[in-house]
Amino acid sequence: MSKSRKTKQNADPPASAAAGSRFPRPVVVVLAVAVVAAGGFWWSQRRQADAPPTAVPATVFNATKPPGPSATSNPGFDKLKGQWLRPDGGYIIEVRSVEPGGKMDAAYFNPRPIHVAKAEASQEGETVKVFIELRDVNYPGSTYNLVYEAKNDQLAGIYYQAALQERFEVVFERMK
Repeated sequence: MSKSRKTKQNADPPASAAAGSRFPRPVVVVLAVAVVAAGGFWWSQRRQADAPPTAVPATVFNATKPPGPSATSNPGFDKLKGQWLRPDGGYIIEVRSVEPGGKMDAAYFNPRPIHVAKAEASQEGETVKVFIELRDVNYPGSTYNLVYEAKNDQLAGIYYQAALQERFEVVFERMK
């Protein structure tokens, strides 16, 4: 065998020896990141456990007296809760809740659910108003602008059908 061939053979270690002697680089990196993350989690939990508990001032919670209504609550919105039927087509608005600021959790059915993009209540003087925007198939931004009529216990106003760009007078009656 020639001298150059021996040198070349000895310079390259066998493939099986190189593969078995160390872990692939990505595995080492993933393991290192996992160890650092676990250590950080343990350290943060330990710090929280060592911190003294925070005392709750007596003015924040008084177990002998239930909390009263908040200064921003609006009892006028409570009458909007419930299911409302539009008799001319069987459409239903379901008002599940109304926050003091007017944001409503509402659903709309025709007869299947239609996505309600926005639902809000507002009050001007004694007048309680409802705005609902629908965004779904065949409802590209259709809206209801309604007013609560206490005398008849109904919601009445205008429905804007965005696909046709037409407005209709509508009435919703409370479902019993």
